Amino acid sequence: MMIFVFSIGMLRQYMPKREIILVLVVAFLIGAIGGAFFLEPIYEELPSVVSMVEQNVPGNEETLYLDLSSSINMNELRQNLSNTEGFISFEETGITIPLWKFNDRELEYFNYVLGNIDSHYKHYNVTKDGKLEIELEDNYTSYDALKSFSDWYRLVYGGSISYAQVHAVLVISSSSVDTFQQTLLDHGIVPSRMEGPVQNTLNQTNSTLLPGYQFVAITGVVGVIVALFGIYFDSFGVFTRRFRKFMGEKRKR
Repeated sequence: MMIFVFSIGMLRQYMPKREIILVLVVAFLIGAIGGAFFLEPIYEELPSVVSMVEQNVPGNEETLYLDLSSSINMNELRQNLSNTEGFISFEETGITIPLWKFNDRELEYFNYVLGNIDSHYKHYNVTKDGKLEIELEDNYTSYDALKSFSDWYRLVYGGSISYAQVHAVLVISSSSVDTFQQTLLDHGIVPSRMEGPVQNTLNQTNSTLLPGYQFVAITGVVGVIVALFGIYFDSFGVFTRRFRKFMGEKRKR
């Protein structure tokens, strides 16, 4: 397409001068169309290509943060993950238990009692909208943490909790990111976020990409530049020949 634009520019000597503007407009449109239909799809794939390169760097690790339903069989999930090539570690880090919207008295009560339910609750936070956010000690499972709370809740309130969320951290080799994402997806799990060289490279590349309309506009400008080369190609050729002739005469002197 650029060769075509260049060829149109070289026909300048056979056109009226006012037609040059039309040539430049056509060159811009052809460049923009070429950019939109041929180059932009490739340009949009650039972050994926760059992240694939980062995945293959030996020793790189990615950390995936998972928010899981407490109904998931954690032992089965752990076993499936640990048997996948590239696995480094999997740790259950905390639980979130949503209850009801607390009044001031209930908020004060849960803040007081929560630390006494289980000594393996490393840190905890109680929000006024009724969420109990509990961080677990290392190597302590969410099953045991939820059982302690459920037993206490049944004893005090005579019922059972209906839902809880488990927070876990999965560390894997960067080269196995796609494999683990598929394994998690097979269990109906999508990581809430990912950190590591691959994700950092992906974020940095995305932040530097131009919006689609700007990229298309730039390819249109490239079309105009190519057309200008074609328009003034003969003049450039004449200038080059004169310059060479001048330099040749200067050497003879």
